[in-house]
Amino acid sequence: MIRSELVTQLATENPGLTVRDVEAIVECFFDDIIAQLADGGRVELRGFGTFSTRARDGRTGRNPRTGDPVDIASKRVPYFKPGKEMRDRLNV
Repeated sequence: MIRSELVTQLATENPGLTVRDVEAIVECFFDDIIAQLADGGRVELRGFGTFSTRARDGRTGRNPRTGDPVDIASKRVPYFKPGKEMRDRLNV
């Protein structure tokens, strides 16, 4: 499911909201998750899962076109851990 499909489905299930209202809600939801992760926090949605970040160490990579070594800086990457309820529903 992509974002536009999510917005369409939520708008269909909630006839009191316009598509534009649902788009704003979804946008706000995602922006808040991103902001929390950018600040080094985590977001827990009970029954769904937890979003957090993990540190990746710097390393030496390789340019696939030339084969030359390239230094890759350390960085934080997003990480999602599904909740128990989600795992149970997926593995019936």
